[in-house]
Amino acid sequence: MMNFKYYIPTRILFGTGSLQQLGDQELPGKKAMIVTTHGQSVKKYGYLDRVIEQLEKQNIEYLLFDKILPNPIKSHVNEGGRLAKDEHVNFIIGLGGGSAIDAAKAIAIMATNDGDYWDYVHGGTGLGKEVVHDPLPIVAITTTAGTGTEADPWTVTTKEETGEKIGSGYDKTFPFLSIVDPELMLTVPSLLTAYQGFDALFHSCEGYLNKAHNPISDMYALKSIELIGKSLEIVVKDGKNIKAREDVALANTLAGMVESISGCISEHSIAHAMSGYVPNFEHGAALISISKEYYTMLIEKHACDQRIIDMAKALGNKDAKKPQDFVYALVNLQAHCGVDGIKMSDYGMTYDDLPRFVQSARETMGGLFDSDPIEVSDNDVLNILQKSYK
Repeated sequence: MMNFKYYIPTRILFGTGSLQQLGDQELPGKKAMIVTTHGQSVKKYGYLDRVIEQLEKQNIEYLLFDKILPNPIKSHVNEGGRLAKDEHVNFIIGLGGGSAIDAAKAIAIMATNDGDYWDYVHGGTGLGKEVVHDPLPIVAITTTAGTGTEADPWTVTTKEETGEKIGSGYDKTFPFLSIVDPELMLTVPSLLTAYQGFDALFHSCEGYLNKAHNPISDMYALKSIELIGKSLEIVVKDGKNIKAREDVALANTLAGMVESISGCISEHSIAHAMSGYVPNFEHGAALISISKEYYTMLIEKHACDQRIIDMAKALGNKDAKKPQDFVYALVNLQAHCGVDGIKMSDYGMTYDDLPRFVQSARETMGGLFDSDPIEVSDNDVLNILQKSYK
């Protein structure tokens, strides 16, 4: 018997030039906080100025909070929330990649609620309290194609005191409005394009294998995988190719939808555990580093053979007949995108560190293990890490 739930309340404006539509939208107030990273890219390339220009069309006041790190941290979320509350902000704009938009969602919660952000986080040392007051509305304007956060309610934050990196979120942290303008992605460097593209790929792959998958998430996941197989290598090698950028941007947004109605599995728990302790280990790079061994483990357990064959065909191997064909296609795409040589050791991780990540994966985002198509034990995770270590 088929049963599933579908809920994605975000209005999405997709397409090259769609940022220019922001000023024509019915926005939720007259004072905004723009949340972005501490880097200079949104200023350097004029994206911030373009957003401000659109706000000024409606005489909307704004203030800028530009402290967010590539892996957002709890103290900045708390600080941003206090500032938004003190300045009587009506809505939050996340401008940038996944880190800026994730932080905007968390700040939106703290702008209307008391205490510490970790009070509302489930997992690890989070207290798991109910969010009493609805967060402020969120507008997501993505400049990258990796996290899919413009189409899901999830936000990932690190508690810097403990190194816990945990995803959180609920129905009220879906963005009110999201703008996906591939033109804003033309300046993303090749290596980051690859890391982000593989993050989107694994969101879709994990959602397709998740026990909660359903016909709608399956449709989105396979289309997302297909678009990445078709265009990621192209855009990594030619970042100005707008058609390829559009394909990967759509793949990413579809992957966010997959996360909303299906979800990730333990591959993401493991990767978050690593970058929680090693903040400079880019999330996409962490996923790539374990992906070959992770999917090989699922294949050896015959967890979902036909679904993995489906993913191989979607990724571009139309003649795939066995699950291992997906791993061949995956490794081949990583090689063509120049990211097949990632070494954990280059990020300061040692072989002796690996058991720590096994424990952290279970303690911080252990709930994702419950969504795995088969049981993945701590010993399985350790084996994946050890075989992946370079």
